[in-house]
Amino acid sequence: AARAPQGQRRVRRAGRRARALHPLLGRPERDEAATGFGQPVQRCDPLVDRQQIETALGRGDPRRDAIVSFGWVCIDGSRIDLGSARHHIVRIEGAISASSAVIHAITDDESARGESLATVLGEFLAALCGRVLIAHHAATELGFVGEACRRCYGSRILMPAIDTLDIAGRRLARSGQSPVPGSLRLGSLRRQHNLPRYPAHNALSDALSAAELFLALVSEPGTRPRLGDLLFRQ
Repeated sequence: AARAPQGQRRVRRAGRRARALHPLLGRPERDEAATGFGQPVQRCDPLVDRQQIETALGRGDPRRDAIVSFGWVCIDGSRIDLGSARHHIVRIEGAISASSAVIHAITDDESARGESLATVLGEFLAALCGRVLIAHHAATELGFVGEACRRCYGSRILMPAIDTLDIAGRRLARSGQSPVPGSLRLGSLRRQHNLPRYPAHNALSDALSAAELFLALVSEPGTRPRLGDLLFRQ
C-alpha cells in the first residue's frame, strides 16, 4: 500500500503525542458516554488570564492575543482544595500591552521570567484530566485554551465545561426575569450570594471566585443539579 506523504505522517505523530498527554485532544467524535459523564466527576476550576486587545465586549481574541497567566484550583465534592491552587506567569513573545499590564498587574520583566506556554499548558491539562472545567463566561476560557492546544500540539481539545454565567442566566430566565445590566458579572453574582470580595483580574483569585460562586449556585435550596444539566453547550 502507498505510504502517506511525509507531512501527513508528521501531523499524525504530533496528534498521537498530544493525545498521550490528554485523552480528549483531537477526539471530537467522543460522546458523553465515552467521556464518563454518567459517573461521579471531580471538578477543577481553572481560569486563564489573557493579554487583551480591548473590544466593545472587553474580551480578547484567542487567535490574536496571548495568554499571560494561568491560575486554577480544584473542587473535590463540595470542598475547594486550596492545596491544589496554582498560578503561573507565561513568557510571551514581545511586550505586554499597556492595558494588559494595568489590568493584570504583570510587567514585561515578570513575563520575561515566566514559563513557556507549553510547560504551563501541560501542567494545566494534567490537573484537568478526569475533571470538568468551571469558569465564568466559559466560552472565553475554552477559546484561549483551545487555541493554546492548537499552537502547542497541533490540535484543539474537546473539554467538558460548566459556565457559572450560563447557570445564573438560565435560572433567571426560568423565573421569568430579565437580567439587569451588569447583574450577571462575576463580582455582582458573588455579592448576591454574600460571598467576599477578592481582587479582580488575577488568574488565581478569579479562579477561586468562580469556584466559590459555583458551589453557592449548586447549593441553593431546592436545587439538586445533575452534571449533564450543568454542562455548557457551545
